[in-house]
Parts: sequence; C-alpha cells; structure tokens
Amino acid sequence: MIRVLLVDDHALVRMGFRMLLADARFEVVGEVDTGEQACVDYPRLKPDVVVMDLSMPGIGGLEAVRRLLAQDPKARVLALSAHEDTAHPQRVLRAGALGYLRKRSAPDTLIAAVSAVARGQRYVDAATAQALALAQLEGETNPADTLSEREFSVFIQLARGQSVAQIAQSLNLSPSTVGTHLYHVKQKLGASNQSELTLVALRWGLIQA
Repeated sequence: MIRVLLVDDHALVRMGFRMLLADARFEVVGEVDTGEQACVDYPRLKPDVVVMDLSMPGIGGLEAVRRLLAQDPKARVLALSAHEDTAHPQRVLRAGALGYLRKRSAPDTLIAAVSAVARGQRYVDAATAQALALAQLEGETNPADTLSEREFSVFIQLARGQSVAQIAQSLNLSPSTVGTHLYHVKQKLGASNQSELTLVALRWGLIQA
C-alpha cells in the first residue's frame, strides 16, 4: 500500500484528494497545511510520496521541496499547482520533485501520478509536458528565468504581498540578505517597486489574482 502525505492549505482540496486516494487503496498517513509542517512531520510519518501544493503561506511548496530533499535525498515528491506557467514546473522539478501535476487535471491522473512517483518514476501531466516542450522549441523566455532559485523564491513571496521581514523569517534569511535579493530581482525584471513585481508575476501566470 502506497503511503501518502498531503500538503495543501485548503481543507476541501485535501478532503477531495484523500477520497480519491482512498478509493485507489492508497493510505493517507498525514495532512498538513504548510510546507514548514510537512518538513517537521516527514521524518515521523515516512510517506512513500509527498503530494505538495506549491502555493501556500509561509515558505511555500517550492522551498518545502528543497528542504525535504535536503533532509532525505530519496524523498519522492509530486508537486501540485493551479498555475499554468512553465516556470513553476521547471523550478520544482529542478529542485528534485519527481512529478508535477496541474490541479485542473482529471481526477484519475492523480492516481497515475502518485503511482508513478511511488515507483521512483518521473511524471508530468500531458498539458504541462506539452507547454514545456513548446517553450523549449520556440525559445520562449520568461522574465523569471533570469532569477536564481533564491531570487525566484523571494520574488514570488514579494509578489504575493509578503514584506521583507516576513520573507526573511520564513526563509531563515536575514532582512539584509532578502533586501539584496530584492535589489537583484528588481534590476533583472526592470521593476521599481513591489506593485510592479506583482504585475510581472500576474502577467506571466506565476501567481493568481
């Protein structure tokens, strides 16, 4: 039986996933609503697969994936996202997630994705795989592609309205370090303030309105 840890800040979403997984005879060994709590509970629960939402308060799913893989390089993570951009799947797969699934995918796709990831196989839903392939073929570039992994994390949290102090606390960085990242983000994206960063993120589908 595949043991699954669900990480999503929406209780209704977790309930729906739990019901789908139970119908497929998977065991949901835990449910948490933040990436921070997932990192705390993971060693105790020892799930076969972590189903991780990317858009959550606090450190968010992308940073949580990095921390889980730092704890356990063999951790198997399936990332979930409501975003339909190419930056998020590229970043989270590069961070070590084995799978990526859009939340709009058909319900049975979740079962196929969890099964594949539990076997240690890569899984990317068809729509995302096509978008990634087309972006590569057409040489499409996203402004966020110029950012380092840490700059991208800071950028997304800033775009969601987090303050420098809040970001520093969630990412375990000093405010001055976050300020340095913010300076570089603004320079690379041609933005002069937080509102303009939010507009860039919205325009490229990196956050939801």
